[in-house]
Amino acid sequence: MHFQGKDWQLVWSDEFNGPSFDRSKWAVEVNAFGGGNHELQIYTDSLRNVRIDDNRLILEAHRERTGIQGTFRDWSSGRVRTKYRGDWTYGYFEVRARLPKGRGFWPAIWMLPTNEECGVWPGSGEIDLMELKGHQPDRVSAAVHYGPPWPRNRFKASVPLLILPRDHPDFSEGFHTFGLLRGKRHLQWFVDREPVWKVSIADLVKDGAHPSAFTKRFHLILNLAVGGHFPGPPDRTTPPVARMVVDWVRVWQ
Repeated sequence: MHFQGKDWQLVWSDEFNGPSFDRSKWAVEVNAFGGGNHELQIYTDSLRNVRIDDNRLILEAHRERTGIQGTFRDWSSGRVRTKYRGDWTYGYFEVRARLPKGRGFWPAIWMLPTNEECGVWPGSGEIDLMELKGHQPDRVSAAVHYGPPWPRNRFKASVPLLILPRDHPDFSEGFHTFGLLRGKRHLQWFVDREPVWKVSIADLVKDGAHPSAFTKRFHLILNLAVGGHFPGPPDRTTPPVARMVVDWVRVWQ
């Protein structure tokens, strides 16, 4: 790939072309923590929620009573990560995906530090490549989190980003690429290879980020949440099933 005046080498990827989910590259998370955001789903390792279908990764949410370890919720869904299987410092990260729509759905592509060397969240940082509110399927946003522990935590977020061709009225109608260029001085976000937002690491440090937080190795997370403070809860219009479909994930350095 020739990008920003440099020749980049593909160092890690998953095209999801195998017959089954590649657990040497991904771990399936199973929890009912609600993400600290009052989310409504339980993440499971069921094929209903996480599977390979037609050479694509499917993360699927279902309105169904589900329980683990004594906790019950009215939704199940899927969340996968590359922690301890793939993590990186600098590079270009890109995911091609089709996103769901419907009130309460919250698909996300993001990164966390593999080792919290600069303190507990968000002291060691968090980078959100893409988030979407299911009731606003024509726009996505990006964010970066840092600073002291909650409730004094800090973040910067983009205004909603809208980069769509005319024949795709929203992000559920077709596949789009969501990219992050992670450098020593800047973080820059892309939608369909178009630059849409940029943040200076120096500005983050001035605003309270640990000076070393964004120099460490981060891993990728893909998930489809339901409810929570970002999209709000589902309502009577919300479909009982939603899919986040991932065509591929690629990392260049």
